[in-house]
Amino acid sequence: MHTVVVGTSGVTASDVLAVARGGARVELSDEAVAALAAAREIVDALAAKPEPVYGVSTGFGALATRHISQELRTQLQRNIVRSHAAGMGPRVEREVVRALMFLRLKTVCSGHTGVRPEVAQTIADLLNAGITPVVHEYGSLGCSGDLAPLSHCALALMGEGDAEGPDGAVRPAAELLAEHGIAPVELREKEGLALLNGTDGMLGMLVMALADLDTLYTSADITAALSLEALLGTDKVLAPELHAIRPHPGQGASAANMLAVLKDSQLTGHHQDDAPRVQDAYSVRCAPQVAGAGRDTLAHARLVAERELAAAVDNPVVLPDGRVESNGNFHGAPVAYVLDFLAIAAADLASIAERRTDRLLDKNRSHGLPPFLADDPGVDSGLMIAQYTQAALVSEMKRLAVPASADSIPSSAMQEDHVSMGWSAARKLRTAVDNLTRVLAIELYAATRAVELREGLTPAPATRAVIDAVRQAGVEGPGPDRFLAPDLAAADAFVRDGLLVAAAEKVTGPLR
Repeated sequence: MHTVVVGTSGVTASDVLAVARGGARVELSDEAVAALAAAREIVDALAAKPEPVYGVSTGFGALATRHISQELRTQLQRNIVRSHAAGMGPRVEREVVRALMFLRLKTVCSGHTGVRPEVAQTIADLLNAGITPVVHEYGSLGCSGDLAPLSHCALALMGEGDAEGPDGAVRPAAELLAEHGIAPVELREKEGLALLNGTDGMLGMLVMALADLDTLYTSADITAALSLEALLGTDKVLAPELHAIRPHPGQGASAANMLAVLKDSQLTGHHQDDAPRVQDAYSVRCAPQVAGAGRDTLAHARLVAERELAAAVDNPVVLPDGRVESNGNFHGAPVAYVLDFLAIAAADLASIAERRTDRLLDKNRSHGLPPFLADDPGVDSGLMIAQYTQAALVSEMKRLAVPASADSIPSSAMQEDHVSMGWSAARKLRTAVDNLTRVLAIELYAATRAVELREGLTPAPATRAVIDAVRQAGVEGPGPDRFLAPDLAAADAFVRDGLLVAAAEKVTGPLR
């Protein structure tokens, strides 16, 4: 099994995906263990002094003015975890919790948190044992860290609360730890606070969304090419010299992908035939501009993610010169903004895809295709209601595109009076990514059927390969009305699993 070694300088997006989705093992580097021990010595020295130090010998948040005596500090750290484990609502997905735990371990191993090496090792042990704490949908405002989600994870380290075992069953965390020979941790000064103060949940969801959207943007270029072909559009608008004079990198990449998919098609270039058109509609002609802008948004979000993956997010932090200083690095604004930005881009990509689908189904705009791509229009409804489903998905995505990060709600007796709502931005982005997958699956379903209805004209080799692959995957072609939901589910899986991109690339080579 693949192993990810965590050091002091952060982790990569590939590391996060390997642990969250691939079940990779986690190990601490010798450098990380040494840094953990060194930082802990500083915290222990401060804890022994009579002067109060925030997070070490004081209360938290609005209660930070109280100095906590030595005999109460273990109780203090245990209490912050228990009291902050106040999430509600449905369980969060296993991959999100694993990403969250791994990213908290990343910061702990930086040597800036003052956590003992054995606490870090216990986080790794839970990940390696496949023990996933139960984390709930609601409880993070995206500031002072993803507090409730991280607290539920810290609770499991203490052997409290519930967790999912490697078999998928939810049981008391204490039982699962005992079965795997993992000793619960007793938290000492600063450790409870250090386990809660991070942007780890929203960052983990950003990393996974970026990976999914990478595939979906290439998928959208393929479905747009199929729709252009089915509508007998022109590929002249995809010429590299046209996109070079508006040098947005994403636009050029999307146009190049569409051109590669359409190479040697006999369906393109017929826009001057029976019903002459000077230009194709915007949803066809401007596909690279819209998808390309989304690609550039992905590039910006990826830069933010890379910076955050290299960060040590905690408060207070242990500095190399021995100081322990308070800060505001736990504020989720940098991550929240790009999470919202991605939801906006995804909604627009879905919107333009839906417009192409609608055009394929409208006999007045499809240039010779039967109404709703039906076998016997009037007796058969064809894909009429598939487009309704697509429209409903797009409508929801527009609502999900309303920024969460534009909101703030004060908490902690006005001490935490401005928050990022980044966790909420991440949660709605996950839904948007799921919906975008379904929207593109419906466009794929409609466009492949439409291409096959163009009798006497040969599609491009790449689109022919896509049609063949999607039919082999259980998505049926033209014919009388049938139970449509299974076809749409198969098309969704085809896009979601990356099979659409793989089918096209067998002919085109790697797409951008």
